[in-house]
Amino acid sequence: NKAALDGRGIETTIPYTVGPDGAFTVEAPGFEGARVIDDKGKKGDANKRVIDALASAWALIARGRLKHQYPHSWRSKKPVIFRNTPQWFISMQDGDADGLRAKALKAIDETRFVPKAGQTRLRAMIENRPDWVISRQRAWGVPICVFVHKKSQEVIPNAAFNGAAQLIQRIGDAFAAEGADAWFADGARERFLDGLVTDPDEWEKIDDILDVWFESGSTHRFVLETRPDLKWPADVYLEGTDQHRGWFHSSLLESAGTRGRAPYDTVVTHGFTMDEDGRKMSKSLGNITAPQDVIKQYGADILRLWVVLTDYADDQRIGPQIIKSTVDAYRKLRNTLRWMLGSLHHFREEERVELKDMPELERYVLHRLAELDELVRTGYRDFDYKRISTALFNFATIDLSAFYFDIRKDALYCDPRSSVTRRAALTVLDEVFSCLTAWLAPIICFTMEDVWRSRYGDDVSSVHLRHFPEVPASWVDQALGDKWTQVRRLRRVVTGALEVERREKRIGSSLEAAPDVYVTDGGLMAAMEGVDLPEIAITSAAGLIEGEAPAGAFVLEDVPGVAVVPGLAKGRKCARSWKILPDIGADPDYPDLSARDAAAVRELDAAGSAG
Repeated sequence: NKAALDGRGIETTIPYTVGPDGAFTVEAPGFEGARVIDDKGKKGDANKRVIDALASAWALIARGRLKHQYPHSWRSKKPVIFRNTPQWFISMQDGDADGLRAKALKAIDETRFVPKAGQTRLRAMIENRPDWVISRQRAWGVPICVFVHKKSQEVIPNAAFNGAAQLIQRIGDAFAAEGADAWFADGARERFLDGLVTDPDEWEKIDDILDVWFESGSTHRFVLETRPDLKWPADVYLEGTDQHRGWFHSSLLESAGTRGRAPYDTVVTHGFTMDEDGRKMSKSLGNITAPQDVIKQYGADILRLWVVLTDYADDQRIGPQIIKSTVDAYRKLRNTLRWMLGSLHHFREEERVELKDMPELERYVLHRLAELDELVRTGYRDFDYKRISTALFNFATIDLSAFYFDIRKDALYCDPRSSVTRRAALTVLDEVFSCLTAWLAPIICFTMEDVWRSRYGDDVSSVHLRHFPEVPASWVDQALGDKWTQVRRLRRVVTGALEVERREKRIGSSLEAAPDVYVTDGGLMAAMEGVDLPEIAITSAAGLIEGEAPAGAFVLEDVPGVAVVPGLAKGRKCARSWKILPDIGADPDYPDLSARDAAAVRELDAAGSAG
């Protein structure tokens, strides 16, 4: 700081050697008026005059021309120079426990940052930043509305100035009627100071403008505090990582200085969008993926799904192949929802089954819903959209489509309408539908509205006006969840063995198989108690044998203790369920059906006759 430098004998007064016209000032003795840049932005005579003076004083050791990069104006394409000029600062008030730096650091500690690294980054910047320079010299902008006395250097308005309130009111009224240009209009000094000071000519009107970052840092004031439908502070500020130095930073300082706290409760930071190879997008590389093009070709939900499937805390990648993968994921989700819509089409409330009467498999799916409910709610609170979307995608495609739906298709399609298993499955599907449509609505909003209205019609309110369903605590059954995790491990070995049989063309459908499953793992064997192995394996029959398997049995390295010996089902093929069973034709009225299917058809026939 100045005191420390002065104490070491270091001169801290910096001369302003170049004026706004690009010419040397009186603080460059002997060169006053020499032009560094002329009025047209071209190189002036200053270089030559300085070199000539050095040569005349025998102080020039060498001279030459160097080719190097040089700053140019982005608008005029002319070379520019950097010059030091008097500026307006807001002091960080170092050493003051109630100063701006201390207030800002305290506000950072009271703010939630996602990801957490953003807090460390912003804190380091505030700890080490100099005083805040808020002025700029431009031809247009929001002016710093102050006057400086030409002799005493007093700045008004200030707390001691008797006419401060009236001066501020005059300026405010003029800006409200005419905009900020009122400050730059001819006669503005006299207009604002008349009657408030003895002689307006003794005062200089400052035409410096506010730095745009000060303006953006003030948005919380004129956006949130002036609208009755909004509140201050903001729940969330969302921007890229560069805004720790920009908007997050200036908003924090402005608010901490005027209101004693941050203008936001949470700061969420995201990375930048790159192409598929991690390169910055540019027209010259031809690697730009425009959002409007993605929306036009695939719909807005594809773009929204891509956003949540990426780790926004890091730089995100996008391109044709990545979008294609997103489309594939979307179609799998949509197929899951379409299948549920079809299955639930004729579901009636009177078919609902109580939890205590449900088979284990249904109670397991409800347990998984309860687990997801906690994950989804926590994920939305934490802005962890990738975790939410990944979990819901895996649930829809792996837990539901590849596991639960596969197993329950037989009961839904072939069981009697009165079957508890069938009705329990429909009850669970109804609960899954209710949860998934609510959880996915913030992500693929158009699809969820379409799915919701496809089931309930246009007479119901929007899916987006729903609250998340309340999941009963009774659905949570950790012991059952652990058991079925083991069951699914065993099932994976059976499925792997059947895939080999299918690939070798020894079977066409898994219903042609009747494998024997050998288990030496006591935990897995215990988990299978009460589980219908042919049902979960989707085979016509299956044997569960505790003991070592014969040589050559199918195994998976990551599921030790389980081995499968394939076999073919015995009996005839049911014309309705396609299962191969020994009881086909047991009911003489239905010679081509199994006993279960015959009972189902008889119930349907009876219902048709009654109707």
